[in-house]
Amino acid sequence: MSDWEIAQVNIALPVVPLSEPELGWFVEALAPVNAVVDSAPGFRWRMQTEDGDATAVRAFGDDRLIVNMSVWASVEALADFVYRDPAHVAVLRRKRESFVRLGEMHQALWWVPAGHRPSVDEAEERLAHLRAHGPTPRAFTFRVQFPVPGTETDSISGHEDWYCRA
Repeated sequence: MSDWEIAQVNIALPVVPLSEPELGWFVEALAPVNAVVDSAPGFRWRMQTEDGDATAVRAFGDDRLIVNMSVWASVEALADFVYRDPAHVAVLRRKRESFVRLGEMHQALWWVPAGHRPSVDEAEERLAHLRAHGPTPRAFTFRVQFPVPGTETDSISGHEDWYCRA
């Protein structure tokens, strides 16, 4: 088992409130997709309220935003779910019809020590860092990834605490 896991945050801005009929398809998909994620290989944790999802979480300075945050065993496990799970892919395919294109980075990945569960503040800082500096070991993307801290390919090996400070 690795000493590190991958955290991810992504945000979305619905075109109308979730209570509106235009978003009914999305609201109806939440529980089934969350049930799949909860049993997905490599899944470790997802942010949720008592309702079983995170749609009531308010963050990023905009109460209209939907925040999704989770932790996985590896980037590969996360990518397998995001891009290969049929239920999740079906939601992604419809995203453009019901969510505003934000025009800036809306997702960030970062390494966390195994067992760490990131806070909303940590996620906000990581996404802000990615927006300000582009992909770095502190916050990166699926397209531009950085290795697990402390590995041979890690260019700043020996500074693992730098990765985790919020």
